[in-house]
Amino acid sequence: MSYYETFSQLHRSSTPFLLGNCWDVNSAKVLEAAGYKAIGFSSHALSTAHGFEDGEQLPFDLLLRMTQKVTESIKVPFTVDMEGGYSRTIDGILTNIDKLHDAGVVGINLEDTIPGQNREFQKTDDFKKIISAVANHLSRHNRDLFLNIRTDAFLLDIPIALAETLTRIKAYENAGASGIFVPCITDRHDIEQVVNATALPINVMCVPGLPEFEVLDLLGVKRISMGPFLFNKVYTDAATLARKVSAEKNLSPLLS
Repeated sequence: MSYYETFSQLHRSSTPFLLGNCWDVNSAKVLEAAGYKAIGFSSHALSTAHGFEDGEQLPFDLLLRMTQKVTESIKVPFTVDMEGGYSRTIDGILTNIDKLHDAGVVGINLEDTIPGQNREFQKTDDFKKIISAVANHLSRHNRDLFLNIRTDAFLLDIPIALAETLTRIKAYENAGASGIFVPCITDRHDIEQVVNATALPINVMCVPGLPEFEVLDLLGVKRISMGPFLFNKVYTDAATLARKVSAEKNLSPLLS
């Protein structure tokens, strides 16, 4: 079974799978050694680790090089968060997707907001055209890639987040999405409605207030992402340890 087939099968499992979100080769190896069945870049964590703000500020060439290094270093499926596609044209997005596919990824996240100082929704019909173009391109060129479409109404905390999400989900499903990613959704009722609105697997993300795995399983969620929270926790703990060593003038905390 190919990595793509394995990754696709994870989304059809009877229970949700946990995607390990990494930011470099070593963190990917740590997650693989811990038994994670699939790994993916968190765009926020990757960007921050390299000194850039999130929102396509990380150069695409660097994203591509890091992707290549990770896929050469692990033996589980790897997916990449490519934000808005690193281009505002369909041809540019397709070119970038081809490069990531050739670098060994089995999936991508593509989001329906345009990154920037003020993140803004793309019109549903405009983004639907992008999804259709990507899906048709992959089909024509026999490229296996799981197209996880992120919709950001809950992330933006708009007043009609659920209604907007439900409308967009159906449009994106019809356009050729493989799965739907709804970051920042936490309410059990909202999650249930989102799951019931589509035949596609639903992906949620670690945020305060997200229900426990057992509840997400009962609701029908298929994929749970860490987002940048593992990265944030690692560096929060590292900062605490660094302060302790400095304050105590003792290296023993590093050796215990």
